[in-house]
Amino acid sequence: MYSGICMSPNLVSGRYDLVKFIKEIQAQGLYVCLRIGPFIESEWTYGGFPFWLHDVPGIVYRTDNEPFKFYMQNFTTKIVNLMKSEGLYASQGGPIILSQIENEYQNVEAAFHEKGPIYVKWAAKMGVELETGVPWVMCKQTDAPDPVINTCNGMRCGETFGGPNSPNKPSMWTENWTSFYQVYGGEPYIRSAEDIAFHVALFIAKKGSYINYYMYHGGTNFGRTTSAYVITSYYDQAPLDEYGLLRQPKWGHLKELHIMIKNCSTPLLQGVQSNFSIGPLQQAYVFKEGTGACVAFLVNNDATKNVTVQFQNNSFELLPKSIGILPDCQNMVFNTAKVSTKPNKRITTLTKMFNEVDMWKEFKEDIPNFLDTSLRSNSLLEHMNTTQDKSDYLWYTFSFQPNSTCPQPVLHVESLGHVVHAYINTIFIEAGHGSHDTKGFSMDIPITLIDGINNVSILSVMVGLPDSGAFLESRYAGLTKVTIQCSESYIYDFTNYTWGYQIGLEGEKLQVFKEQSLEEVEWSEIDDSTNKSLTWYKTTFDAPIGDEPIALNMSSMQKGAVWVNEQSIGRYWVSFLTSKGNPSQTLYHVPRSFLNPTGNLLVVLEELNGDPLQISLNTISLVNVNSPFSYHHLPQ
Repeated sequence: MYSGICMSPNLVSGRYDLVKFIKEIQAQGLYVCLRIGPFIESEWTYGGFPFWLHDVPGIVYRTDNEPFKFYMQNFTTKIVNLMKSEGLYASQGGPIILSQIENEYQNVEAAFHEKGPIYVKWAAKMGVELETGVPWVMCKQTDAPDPVINTCNGMRCGETFGGPNSPNKPSMWTENWTSFYQVYGGEPYIRSAEDIAFHVALFIAKKGSYINYYMYHGGTNFGRTTSAYVITSYYDQAPLDEYGLLRQPKWGHLKELHIMIKNCSTPLLQGVQSNFSIGPLQQAYVFKEGTGACVAFLVNNDATKNVTVQFQNNSFELLPKSIGILPDCQNMVFNTAKVSTKPNKRITTLTKMFNEVDMWKEFKEDIPNFLDTSLRSNSLLEHMNTTQDKSDYLWYTFSFQPNSTCPQPVLHVESLGHVVHAYINTIFIEAGHGSHDTKGFSMDIPITLIDGINNVSILSVMVGLPDSGAFLESRYAGLTKVTIQCSESYIYDFTNYTWGYQIGLEGEKLQVFKEQSLEEVEWSEIDDSTNKSLTWYKTTFDAPIGDEPIALNMSSMQKGAVWVNEQSIGRYWVSFLTSKGNPSQTLYHVPRSFLNPTGNLLVVLEELNGDPLQISLNTISLVNVNSPFSYHHLPQ
């Protein structure tokens, strides 16, 4: 079983040093499926595409479109040549055993009509002609042209995969989802060790030759890398969690299954498979090799009860929805529903509270009005095209003077962005937001207007760019309608009006999260005002002693972003609660590699009204559910 690498176009140095990473994989005795894409989805902002691609004249992504194919071929060729120059393909003695072109294209292929199949054939041919010396795959692509291998993605490929589209291709599972990505406002998806083990064993029993877990190790989406509404933590429910800690019993149970399958490699690879019914919802899959080696998979598809089956004149009891593995076709040594690994749980240990006022300094953003802006338009501009993904934030501003009495004005805002913060005459009025499953939202806010000129400033916020679907280059985000209603019969419509725009926040432009830029603004003591929106906070801290993983507990904050020593830890959005009333994420991973022993700079941008005095620094460790002793290292 192998870990795939999804490719984003940035691969220069540091954490993006692809060559160094693959060489480290080889040094650890592992193999690589290099999933070049270049479209990767992966809950990565814009599906991995750089936003400048959007501005190429005449471009339409992922179809038979010459501008797109030009850049796709350039990128793919660059990656392949880079790998070849370092001798990293298996044909050169390297660890790369497979390459992938495109990603789950069949999900959108029909949207491009006759150009979809043409593009599939072109992409396959383009990849094969680069002569990597290893096979190419296309996942979720039943019409993958020869010799490219069509593969399965999902949680239950042993049940859902129709198989290779040619008899000379192996059966491959390129993404076995051990959990699922989580969005703000959503609860984590918990997939059991038993369910994963059942479907892995079933796929192998049905002549599956390759299984790649997605993900086996969770991670952190630092910076602004997540796609729309996706939380900063990624696949934390994987067998190895976001911090690299064992999530038991998932990790241990799968390890036992992997050992069992490896020990049966002779009959699995060299034997002849047969399968037959051993009950109404039960099936046997048997592999026999000429020298006598034999392995049997006894499948119980009944999820409601234990079942006793007869196999080779012996009785075997199968647990509900389980597979019993007989490595000698006589003795059941492993059952996917019988977990021997003891569960553990993750614990946090407080190491520092940032609860003293004199620890912090703050800097408040100025709220721009129309006269402060230089970018003007007589209509509402699309958010992403205007910011060019340089910032999450875009100010929409206008000024107006009511020409009649407006006793009870209501500001109405409609947006296809993710978040809106509304200000009238620099005073914060209200915030609103959409969700991952809705494409837009609206707000109706009672406001107070003054005599004379009124300044309306509306901050549109994106929480990642979209990462999937057809015609990604044509998506719209940002404000779509703004009105002020004075009465049932009198409404000011500002949708087609003279607007002023400001891209980003002042603190972003000045990079106040960097040590050398701190003096660019005037920091002050934290005040006790009720208006804390759009405030930057800074403090310092020492690294906790030891080597346990570290996390910031941001549960007292509402929405914003965090930096440690100029490294972006990612976005937080604690105020967006799930249907059960819980934040989707409160702990934010701070890798020890980001830290110095002392004097680490912590900078927080709070958009709403969070309390920095309740932020805490914690270490993360594990404890067995039945044991008081904690640990955090992988066992030998």
